[in-house]
Amino acid sequence: MNELMTDQTAAVAARNLVGRAGYDPGFLGAPVPIPALPAVKTVLLPYTHFSVMMRPDKRLAAVTALAMDGKKLMDLDRSGIAWRLDPRLPEDQQTGERVYARNDLDRGHLVRRASAVWGDTRAEAAQANEDTFYYTNAAPQAAKFNQGMELWLGLESYLQENAADNSRRIVVFTGPIFGDTDPVYRGVDIPLRFFKVAAFLHHGELAATGYVVDQTPQLTDLAEIRRPSAIDDAPPLGPFRTFQVPIRDIVALTALDLDQLTAADRMPIAAALPRARVTSTWRELHSAEDLDLDFDLGE
Repeated sequence: MNELMTDQTAAVAARNLVGRAGYDPGFLGAPVPIPALPAVKTVLLPYTHFSVMMRPDKRLAAVTALAMDGKKLMDLDRSGIAWRLDPRLPEDQQTGERVYARNDLDRGHLVRRASAVWGDTRAEAAQANEDTFYYTNAAPQAAKFNQGMELWLGLESYLQENAADNSRRIVVFTGPIFGDTDPVYRGVDIPLRFFKVAAFLHHGELAATGYVVDQTPQLTDLAEIRRPSAIDDAPPLGPFRTFQVPIRDIVALTALDLDQLTAADRMPIAAALPRARVTSTWRELHSAEDLDLDFDLGE
């Protein structure tokens, strides 16, 4: 009887997600598709204003794709919204509560909740708000990392504020950077690094910028997670470090097909040194003023 009720509950939950349009590749006016991951099995799950391309082998997303309309952002509360598994995907292909229980790991939103909460109506924005709380949109992140303004939240706030202040449409691709040194915790690889690529139109032309953030130092506070050895191809790491990076480096680290956005990269050094070694041109960010852009986002 209990098994039947569980099946019925899952079926109802799955029906509630029917009709989700997901990320719109034409959102900017110029086509910007979700980057593919050749030779790796993935599952694409659409939500409201965003999609998640899952890697069942990792039980985490390979990449998330968000369309953010700064003109239509709304300020909605998150209280009372519980994290839940996506019924469209088997439980053993996603990372659920077991990984986050009784430790200092946060369920780190890949698509930021506040950035997805927009729409023509409050009901549309509220649906997007709830959709960001599926575990498919989460990745294990050390609490200091996820909550630190200097890192993940600070970068996301910068992108969201630019969209809101300038009534700008922005596309944001986000995901883990899986590596051989990632520690395994409760059967799940804990990514040490994450990336973001923001795409938008500048004077009618496609433009993009790339970022990498690292949580290696913050994982030392988790007793069950062995501190990873030094990473050969990474810059020296310290607490709360964020980098603006050439998008081609993100391609090299993730194998995602981001060629279109690599060609539109607005980080000047990306064009000046097209063959530079991965990580050698990364620029450490301390604040939004450190962003190495050759144009004014407010234009």
